[in-house]
Amino acid sequence: MKVLTISGYKSFELGIFKNDDQAVQYIKKAIEKSLVGFVEEGLEWVIISGQMGVELWAAEVVFDLQMEYSDLKLAILTPFLNQESKWNETNKEYYEFILSQADFVDSITKREYESPIQFRQKNEFLVSKSEGLLLIFDEEKQGSPKYLLETARKKQELTSYFIGFITFSDLQLVVEEENMKNVDFW
Repeated sequence: MKVLTISGYKSFELGIFKNDDQAVQYIKKAIEKSLVGFVEEGLEWVIISGQMGVELWAAEVVFDLQMEYSDLKLAILTPFLNQESKWNETNKEYYEFILSQADFVDSITKREYESPIQFRQKNEFLVSKSEGLLLIFDEEKQGSPKYLLETARKKQELTSYFIGFITFSDLQLVVEEENMKNVDFW
């Protein structure tokens, strides 16, 4: 697999309102663990749409991995122009920082927000441009990622499109592993 889309919950769907929340570190560690395997098997591009939450945290993971894997690249394909226009200043600054570090940035519809159809178009485009999807998603907790997952499953019915998950159980294992590293044994 050369191109992988990564997505998942928006930060507010997880009850996370600051990027320095400890939970973000665990989510990023889980993404990193998954991504390293793909990179070592030939992954070249990670695609995100630039939404707050899992996608921007995944971008940070890609940036960290690029220090060791210089061939890995990040593309941000936003659903429409100026998607951050209604975000608060802190989130806008964070988003601009991520965009400035990405290897490729473009908007799918080339116009500002007009209707929810642009989100469906985004999902279809991301799936069509990738060979797989890594989704932080748990079937028990519905949320915005379910629409991208539905699009990916349609493609998977017709092709060998890969769909991988990082579930809440997976995140709990990361938390436990990280906490074990920090335990002092006498």
